[in-house]
Amino acid sequence: MKVNWSDHAMIQRDVVANYIRDYFGVKHKIRFLQEVRRTTNMLKHSPNLGSIDPLFCDRPIAYRSVIINGLSKLVYYVKDDTIRIAAFWDTRCEPTAQAAKLKE
Repeated sequence: MKVNWSDHAMIQRDVVANYIRDYFGVKHKIRFLQEVRRTTNMLKHSPNLGSIDPLFCDRPIAYRSVIINGLSKLVYYVKDDTIRIAAFWDTRCEPTAQAAKLKE
């Protein structure tokens, strides 16, 4: 399987990573990005690893999500042989508003 990030998800991931860098330092940012990479690699081998996300139950696509480092949520779906990462956000933000931004 391959992993494909939406532009929106990549921007969101970078915003979180830069926040971590600004407030906690470069080492924490690197550790965070390594954890994101480790999680996406695990999804390649176990695409159903994440649970079906109830925020998206009204959508025709079965969105799944995994929590990274306790503070970030990676939202994805599987289509054919591709894991499409649709969103990435800080879990401290209001979840319904974050879910509404997802257009896929």
